[in-house]
This record gives sequence, C-alpha cells and structure tokens, in this order.
Amino acid sequence: MEDLNRNAIAERALQRLRNLPACAAALADPHASAQVRRVAVASDFAIDTLLRQPDLLPRLLADAAPLPSPVLTAENRADWPLLLRRHRAAASTRLVWRDVLGLDAVADTLAGATTLAEECLALALAALEADFAQRHGFVRDHAGRPQRLVVYGLGKLGGGELNFSSDVDLVYAYECDGESDGPRPLAAETYYARLGQQLAKLLDEVTADGFSHRVDLRLRPYGNVGRVAWSFAAMEQYFQHEGRDWERYAWQKARPVAGDIAAGERFLQALRPFVYRRYLDYGALDGLRAMKAAISAEVARKELADDIKRGPGGIREIEFLVQALQLIRGGREAQLRDRRLLPAMQALVEAGHISTEASAALGEAYGYLRRLENRLQMLADAQTHALPEREEERARIADALGYADWDALREVLDGHRARVTAEFDALLAPRRKAQAPASLAAYWRALPDAGEAEELRAAGFDDAEQADSLLRDLARSPGVKGLSDATRARLDRVLPALLQAAAGSRQPMLALRRLLALLQNILRRSAYLALLDEQPVALQRLVDVVSRSALLAERLAAYPLLLDELLDARVAGNLPDRAALLAACAAVAGDDAESVLQELNEVRQALSFRIAMAVRDRRQPAAASAQQLAWLADGVVARVLALAQREVASAHGVVAGARFAVLGYGSLGGEELGFGSDLDLVFLYDAPRADDGGDAHSDGARALDATRWFARLAQKVVALLDAVTAAGRLYEVDVRLRPDGAKGLLVSSLASFGEYQRERAWTWEHQALVRARFVAGDAGLHADFERVRADTLARGRDPVQVRADVVSMRRRMRGELDRSDASAFDLKQGEAGLVDLEFLLQALVLVHARAQATLLEPRNTPGLIDAMHAVDVFDATTAAALRAAHATLLSRGLDCTLDRRPRRLPLDAEIDAARASIRAATQAQALDFTAPG
Repeated sequence: MEDLNRNAIAERALQRLRNLPACAAALADPHASAQVRRVAVASDFAIDTLLRQPDLLPRLLADAAPLPSPVLTAENRADWPLLLRRHRAAASTRLVWRDVLGLDAVADTLAGATTLAEECLALALAALEADFAQRHGFVRDHAGRPQRLVVYGLGKLGGGELNFSSDVDLVYAYECDGESDGPRPLAAETYYARLGQQLAKLLDEVTADGFSHRVDLRLRPYGNVGRVAWSFAAMEQYFQHEGRDWERYAWQKARPVAGDIAAGERFLQALRPFVYRRYLDYGALDGLRAMKAAISAEVARKELADDIKRGPGGIREIEFLVQALQLIRGGREAQLRDRRLLPAMQALVEAGHISTEASAALGEAYGYLRRLENRLQMLADAQTHALPEREEERARIADALGYADWDALREVLDGHRARVTAEFDALLAPRRKAQAPASLAAYWRALPDAGEAEELRAAGFDDAEQADSLLRDLARSPGVKGLSDATRARLDRVLPALLQAAAGSRQPMLALRRLLALLQNILRRSAYLALLDEQPVALQRLVDVVSRSALLAERLAAYPLLLDELLDARVAGNLPDRAALLAACAAVAGDDAESVLQELNEVRQALSFRIAMAVRDRRQPAAASAQQLAWLADGVVARVLALAQREVASAHGVVAGARFAVLGYGSLGGEELGFGSDLDLVFLYDAPRADDGGDAHSDGARALDATRWFARLAQKVVALLDAVTAAGRLYEVDVRLRPDGAKGLLVSSLASFGEYQRERAWTWEHQALVRARFVAGDAGLHADFERVRADTLARGRDPVQVRADVVSMRRRMRGELDRSDASAFDLKQGEAGLVDLEFLLQALVLVHARAQATLLEPRNTPGLIDAMHAVDVFDATTAAALRAAHATLLSRGLDCTLDRRPRRLPLDAEIDAARASIRAATQAQALDFTAPG
C-alpha cells in the first residue's frame, strides 16, 4: 500500500509538470522523469516550486550553476518581497534536488542554505539602506565616514551550518552613536532599529509567495524587551555586567553576515574575553547543566521525545558537548574557537580533549541527524524537527533516504541517539568519583562554631588541633562568609576532598598550610573552584604538587591561572623544543606594554611550571630542564626587545642601518638556568658613521645620537624585564658583566667591545666569554659577535699563566661565596662543586682553543665536556664521570630550588662520587682549587 501511495505521489507530480510547456519536453527523457520521481517522493515543496517556476526544471536537469541573484532597485521597490521569495524558493529547490539525487553531501546542503540566507540578507539590507539614505541620510562615524548596520548571525547561521528551513537568529549592532544627516534626521539607535525592523519584515513576512527567511531577534540583549539595535559600547557594557552563560554559548558562533563585516569582526574581538575565559573554565558546565535541564523540561512538557534536535541524543546535545569543551579550554587554546561544529570537534581531537573514537561516532551521528532534519523540512518547507506521525510521511522519508521501511530507519536513528546521549551524559556527569568521607564533610560544614578536631586526627592529621585552628580561621574569614550560595556549595564539596587528599600525602600539615594559602586566593574566582570540583584528577595533582614543592605551591597560590596546567595534557607529555618556546613568546600580540608584559608573563609562568613538573616527576634529565628554562628566557627577551624597539622608535625614530644584540652570560649563556634565576645580560650595537664622520642620529622629532639611542633601548629592555605585573616580574637582570663592569657604559659598540676584549679584559672575563651567546637581536650582529668571541678565545696564551689566573680567581670566589660547612655542602660554590667544573672547562678552552677550533662552539657544560673528549683533552672515562657528576649536582640543585631550600645538602655517596670526579679532573689538568688562597 505504501509503495502505491509513493508511486501515486510521483505520477501526480509528473503529470502536473508535463502539462507545462517549459517542462514537457524535458520530461520526455526517462532519466529526467526518474529524477523528478525521486524528488517528488521527498519534497512537495520542490514540486510546488517547479510548478510555480517551470523554467527552473531545465536548469536543474542540466546541473546549472547557482541561480543568479535578483536585482532590487528603487524602481522595483514594490516587487522586492516577490523577488526575494521567488529566489529563495528556487535556490532552496536546487538544494533539495542536489541532496535527494546524491549530488551534494550534507555539509554542502548546510553551506548552501547558509549562503542563500546571507545572500538574501545582503541584498535586502543594501536595498533598504539606499532607501533609508534618501529619506534620513547617513549616520557617520567620528571621521565623518558613513557607517552601516552590522547584522550578526548567531546559531547555525553564524556557524555556517544552516538547516534547510531554519529561521535565522539575528542581532543588530552599530559602531558609533550619533544622528543621521538627511532631511529627516534620526538618532542612531532609532535609525538602525527601524532599518533592522524593515529588514526583518522584508524577509519574514508571509505573502502570497510565502516567505524568504524567518527572522528571530530574541537573542539580542534582554531579548524581546531589549532595544532592537545596539551600539558596540552599549553591548560591551551589557555583556560585562549582565551577560549570562547561555549568551556565551550563543555568541560562540556569532558572525557578521551582512552590513559592515569588518566592524562586526572588530567587535567580536573585543567580546572574546566574555565568551572565552583566560583560564580552564569548568564553571561553563554549570551553565550547560542549567540549559540542558530547561530543555529536558520542555521536551517532557511538550512530549518532544521524537524531536531530533532537542530530544535525547539529538543535534542540540552534540552541539552543546562540543561548545562546552570549547568554552572550557578555548581561552587558552585559540585553535579550538572555530564556529563550525565538525572542524571544532576535530580541533578538540587534535588537542587531546576528545578521543578519535568518540569523535568519529559523534561526527557520524551529527551528519545523519542533520540530513534527516533537512529531509523532514524539505517535505513541506516546514520548520520542524519532529519525526512524522503519519504513516505516509514516514514511508516517504524512509524511501527517499534509501531504507526499506520506517522501522529500518528508526533502528539506525536510535543507535546514533543512544551514543550521543552516552557521550553527552558523560560530559555533564559530576566527576566526583572519589567522595571525601561524610565525616570530613560534616566537620567542615559545622565550622566555625562546632565540629570536632578528632575527625581530622582520624583522617590522618597528626597535629589535629593545629589543623582545626587553621580551618576555623578559614571558615571565619570574610572571603568564605561572602561567597554566593553556588560558590559556597562548590567549596563545601572541594574542601573535604582536599582534606582527605592532604591527609594521605607525605606531609599532611605542610600540604594543608599550602592548600589553604591557595584557597584564600581563589575563593572569589569560582572557575578555579569549579575546576577542582569537576576534575578530581586536578585536585589530586594539586595536593601532590604542593606537598612536594614549596616553589610550585607558592606560584600556584600567587598565580592561580597555573591551576590550568594541572589538567593540561601537555604537562605530562613531551616538553617544547627551543623553536616552540620562542614561538610561544613571539605569539604574544599587541603593542601596549602593560598587556604584552602581562600575557608574556603568563606564558612564561605556564611553561616554566610545565618544566618544573617534569623536574619533579623525573621525566627528563636536569640538564634538559635547565636548557629549556634558558630557551624560554631567550623567547621572553626577544619579545621584550621587539616591544622596547617599538617604544624607543616611537619616541625618537630609528637609526638607519644600525644593529643591536642582546648577549646572555652566565647560566643563561651556558643554557643552565634555574627556577627564579636572574639573567646576566650584555648589550651590543653597531651603527654607521654620519656623513660628517660623527655619530649617526635617529630620524625622529626628538633625535638621539646612536650611543644614546641604544642606551635608551637597553635601559628599556631592562626596565620591561623587571617591571612588576599582576603575573609577577619577568626576570631580574644583572648587567655587571659588561665591559668595565658597573663603571662601563650599559651598551657597547661592536668596535669597543672587540677592543676591550683584546686590550683590557682580565682572564676571568675571557672565561665568562666562553659561556656567552647571542640571545636576541640582529642576525648580522650575531655573526660579528661570534667572530669577536672566536678571535678572543683562540688567541695564543701561556697555559701556565692561564691556570694560575683561573686558580687564583676560583680560590678568591670560594672564600667569598662558599657556604659549605661541616653539615652541608654548597652544590654550586663548594670545593669540587658546579663552579669548579665550569672553571675547569673554561680554563681548558682558553688553553686549547687556538689549536682546537671545535671547542669554541659549545656553551653548556655537557657540550663542552663532549667537545673536550672529541679532541682527546678528556679520555672517555673522565668525560663520562664528569657528565654524571654534572647531572647529579644540577639535579640536586633544581630539587632544592623547587622546594625553596638553599642549594646546600648533607654529603652522601652520590654527591661524594660527583665531587671526586670533578676533583680528579681538575687536578689532572693542574688546576688545584683545593689549596688555600
């Protein structure tokens, strides 16, 4: 019976079309008739359009290009609604034709529906704007330029994934307030509100020819009670003070689709901090849970279980799942901010936030649901998402999609929906798998007036009375008393879990004190409590980190943004190489010094935290971590130099043909930086002489000679590196290693630097040059510095005198700096410590570089040891022993830094062995650092 009905539908459509001269000849072709039969079963709307516009059928059969746009002019003003509606019907019928006959994938149909909506919006707006200008003139910006309305598309229009018969979610905005300049002037708000209302009416109003596009303006601020068009300034104020969670989801997909596109994009950049937080925003899940609950209530109330958009396992759940993960992480990971669903999901897979298997299942379900959604709407051009109830419609949908019957379609559909529901529920399910004991939760809720300290002792706190006192102080604090109900509820879940985890750590009281210091700083930042509440993995890692590292505990308390790192998949993965570290710093955009320094410091804090976690977890050798810290400093210095150059050039112009370089000395130059180390910097410049033989000058209104210009630049670099921001200061800088030390100029010309090294530098300054390397600046000057350095280090020297000078300096340093005593050994300055090893290698470079040029290349200790072995200064046994000694002492030193302890440790077998290797090597090279000075 169903087959007979479908055949009857197709035959009736063919007969009606054959009665039209424009269609009769084409339908004489059996292949053409077969195509029309398939379309007729799938879409009454398409057949109705062909009957109204019979010239369309030959174009479709010929697979012609997209239809030409209608022309809306002042002369055909009365026909605008007709022209738009006929065009939309014809273009939509083309989408039906191509979808049903398998010429387009579902993504093509969605893109086509989006393009059609944008086309109609743009045509209608341009025509109305010209009409408005005749009567009201233009609203002009501050520069006197006419400004246009900005039409934002939200929802699927903004995402470029509009379904076949969807409404379009629009928000109207404009850049500047003011008044139009025509014969009947209007205030900007009125001007654009009327323009927007007429645009909606022109598209949305149902006439004898139907409609063009249904328009929904309810997503604007305050919905239906809000003004129709908003200035950018008013919208920004609204989102800062009134913006709600659901609006963040809505504006994720916002895109200017008509009017002033460039202005619209500029505003979206300003709005980005509202949509995407700078931290891992697990608080977004609360907003999603609320929206999901509201939708579920609506589904139950309206019996929408068979709604493939809003019902269980429907399109909305896939969209919400992807958007929630974007909101949680998009503030930190820009690559996740795609408006389109499938590309956004792929970005989440590549970032490790969705499994490949889950993504494949969700992507397949999404494609299936969107095609089915389109077919439901193509049947009669109805804005429906509900599965049909009539048997005939079910049979037509199933047949057009290639199923034997409705039951076969339903079986596949139910499988997709079940998988979507499982993934969505897994995202929303609270992650509190390991609840704290009820006794600890009850104890905390009873504070500060009740509660028994004995509960803490039972949990594992030896000093229960002290722990109880600390917790009562927290409960009495204004920070806790002033919490909102929702944030207090989070704290009441998080704190007992923290207590349980701290009690199970190696040092419960130490962990508790550090955790409470952190909590005091994040009480007002609900997103951080949300992270710990939603992610027990992060909570457990937090306790582990603070109990084992005083430095990381301090940094987490001072900069809670670092809590995000506890959940970053990269923390436990491979650490970035030099290129990646430099790129991360260079990616900090902008010219405003304060904002650049703030963001750059956040990048530095996050990356150094990641490196510290690798040290703590023993995931790489200590030398690799120290090297990464130095590379990170390189990146910071390079970005700060670019900022300083822009500021000095803005004030004084530039010195044509001049070059500048920043050199790293000490641990920075030797690529062995520690956590919290300062930077030893030396600045070089080179500038051409002026035509009169004097110093060249900059070309700005406040010109400076080259020496003063580069002195200003060096001062600016130092000041920016040392500036205090909300994320702390970047680095403390030491410039005392420059030529002539504190008495010398802050910046040296290349010529004077070379002359100083040749004529006046002491042996210890040549030792320092062994570790010196180019960090940032001009590549040509880098090459020139390398030549000066090589010439200096490779000159002929008396080996006996070199050894005497080096030993004398080392003994003097130890007398002033060695903090060893009978109970502890100074890892750096102690006898046979790290500095002894550095002095050994530096002395050997000065002695052998003239004959062995390969010794000039490495700056770091492992590289120098390997170079000495390669030229037979060290035998294999000595080289291996020194590499092991260096690794031991460096690792122990980094451990001390992480726990905020002095780099002094009791002697043990490992340290004794390292010292013995260094002592033996120095004495073998006639460098007796042990004798009294």
